[in-house]
Amino acid sequence: MVPEYLHPDGGILLFAKAPRPGEVKTRLIPALGEENATALYQRLLERLVNNLSEHQVAPIELWCAPDTGHPRLQRFHSEFDIPLHQQQGEDLGARMAYAAAQALQHRAYIVLIGVDCPALTSVIMDQALQSLRHGSDAVLIPAEDGGYVLLGLRRSAECLFQGISWGSETVAEATRQCLDELGWQWEELPVLWDLDRPEDLPRLQELYIEIE
Repeated sequence: MVPEYLHPDGGILLFAKAPRPGEVKTRLIPALGEENATALYQRLLERLVNNLSEHQVAPIELWCAPDTGHPRLQRFHSEFDIPLHQQQGEDLGARMAYAAAQALQHRAYIVLIGVDCPALTSVIMDQALQSLRHGSDAVLIPAEDGGYVLLGLRRSAECLFQGISWGSETVAEATRQCLDELGWQWEELPVLWDLDRPEDLPRLQELYIEIE
């Protein structure tokens, strides 16, 4: 049975790392240890994929690093029929630019997301995709730390992905400046929070997510 998506012409590009100890949620390792930090990352990833799949918001593409071979990533393909792609590029910007260019060849609009925002729900994703469907060239959901948790696009541009200090508190502002300089019509949705640091962990309890 073919899923009846809310946004059949859109796409969700989810960037995920293979859940290997010592390679994910590294800033949480001092508080949780390698194994628990990895288990938490995997729970967040599974929760997000399950939520988006259950609500059939839009077709999902999983963009994987360092490759698509990890058994958990492979199970997303077998269980949900989600296509797996290997990330390509030297830095985050290059990897997102490549994925966006590939996806926009066969989708009218896309959103790029990661696994770090537990508060990013299917309802919020639908709002972002609706903005694009109704004509916005781009949509941005900033993060409290100065980055962003979602970038939605109908088309792409170099300044969105080049010359940005990824991981810094200036990412969202640099993206805003780029969008303004392009003269695009774009929308910004309310700020959300990323799970990056040990002090963020208590907020998971509000979402009923187990830490260990």
